[in-house]
Amino acid sequence: MRFILLPVLLIAMTAAADEPRWYKGNTHTHSLWSDGNDFPEMISAWYKDHGYDFLCMSDHNTLAEGDKWVAEATIEKKKMTLGKKVIDKCKARYGDDWLVTRTDEKGGLEVKLKTLEEYRGKLEEPGKFLLVQAEEVTGGFAKSPIHINALNITEAIEPVKDLVSIRETIRKNLQNIAAQAAKTGRPIMAHVNHPNFRWGISAEDLAHVIEDKFFEVYNGHPMTYPEGDPLRADTSTDRMWDIASTIRLVELKQPPLYALGTDDSHHYHGGTATSGRGWVMVKSDKLDPNALVEAMQRGDFYASCGVTLEDVSFDPATRKLTVKIKGEPGVKYTTEFRGTPKNYDRAVKEVPAPADDNYPVRLKHSEDVGKLLASSESLESSYQMTGDELYVRAIIISDKVMDNPATPGQLQKAWTQPVGWQP
Repeated sequence: MRFILLPVLLIAMTAAADEPRWYKGNTHTHSLWSDGNDFPEMISAWYKDHGYDFLCMSDHNTLAEGDKWVAEATIEKKKMTLGKKVIDKCKARYGDDWLVTRTDEKGGLEVKLKTLEEYRGKLEEPGKFLLVQAEEVTGGFAKSPIHINALNITEAIEPVKDLVSIRETIRKNLQNIAAQAAKTGRPIMAHVNHPNFRWGISAEDLAHVIEDKFFEVYNGHPMTYPEGDPLRADTSTDRMWDIASTIRLVELKQPPLYALGTDDSHHYHGGTATSGRGWVMVKSDKLDPNALVEAMQRGDFYASCGVTLEDVSFDPATRKLTVKIKGEPGVKYTTEFRGTPKNYDRAVKEVPAPADDNYPVRLKHSEDVGKLLASSESLESSYQMTGDELYVRAIIISDKVMDNPATPGQLQKAWTQPVGWQP
C-alpha cells in the first residue's frame, strides 16, 4: 500500500511546488561598481531584508567581476549624509575580515570591491532570494541618453553611441543584447530606461524601434519625470506607452510594449535616488533567472510603485481582464481600464517644445489613444472586451501617497500589461 501511495504523494507535492506565484523584484540598481554610493552586498541585503525575492544589479557598462579598487576617500565622499562610515556599515554586517584593503602610493586606503560571485553566497537562498546578473548598457545619441538594461547576461555588452539617429542607436544596442542571447542560448531581457531622462526619447521613437519589447513606465529617480511635463505634449510615460503601443499595432503590425517599475537607485545613505520606489511582480513557477525572464517575456508580470495585486488575469476565450487588489484598510482604489479603439481618431498635432528639449516639436495625439474605457472603485473588477478595442490594460491608482516618493505627492499605483491584442 505504501508503494502505491508514496508516488501519488510525491506527484502532489511536486505539483504544489511548481504552482506559479508572484515574485517581487527590482531590475535597475547601481553600486560602487559604477555611480552608486554603497557596496553591492549592502544594497542587495537591503532588498532581501525588505521582502524582495530578486534583484538585478545593473551598473553602467560593467559587470561586478575582476579586480576593482576604490579609494576610501571616494567611497566616503559619495555618501550623501553624515553618520556612520560606509565601510564601517559593511563591516558591521559582514564582519571585520570581509573587506580586503590596501594602502596606495600616497598612503591612502583602498578597498577591493566584491564580485557578484563572491557576495552572492552570503545572500542567495533557493526559492527565497536571487541575484540576477545585469548591466545598464549606457549609450546615447547627441544629447539624448540611451540607457538599456540587459538582464540575465553572462558578459558585459559594449554600448553603441551616436549612430544615424536615436532610433538606430537604440536598435543597434538592442540587437547587440539579442546577439548574446542567441550566442548563449539563454533568455535575456532588455528594457529601455527612463525615456524622459533629459527628455531623451519620444513615444514615436519607442514605437518604431520594434526590437524593443519593454520600457520603464515608472522609474524612481527624481530626474526621470514619469508624470511628464505639461509644456511637452504627451510626455507622461502612461501616454507614451499607449501612443507607442497603438502605433505598433496599427502601423507596424507589431505587439505593444510591456512596462516595468524600477528604482534606479544610486543613494543608500540619504539622498534623492533611493530604494523601494518601483518594482515588478513576476508570476513564475520558480525563482530562477531563466524562468523569471521567460515569464516577463510572456507578459506574466505587473509594475508597481506601491499597490499590490492579489491577481491579474486575462481569459482569452471570454476576452475578459480581471484585476484583484490586495487592499489596505482605509485606502481607496480606482482601477482604470484603458485602451485604444480600433476606429480611433488618428489626428496628430505638432506642438513646439521648450528650448531644452531634444525634440524641436512634440506630437500631440488624440484622446482616443489610450482612452478611458471603464473604471471601478471595487477591490475586484473586470473589463469585458467588445471587439472594438486594439488592446486593454489596467492602471490601479490608490489615494495614498507613496511612502518614499521621488517627487512630492506621487500616488501609489500598479500597471498591468496590455492584453486582447493577440489574434
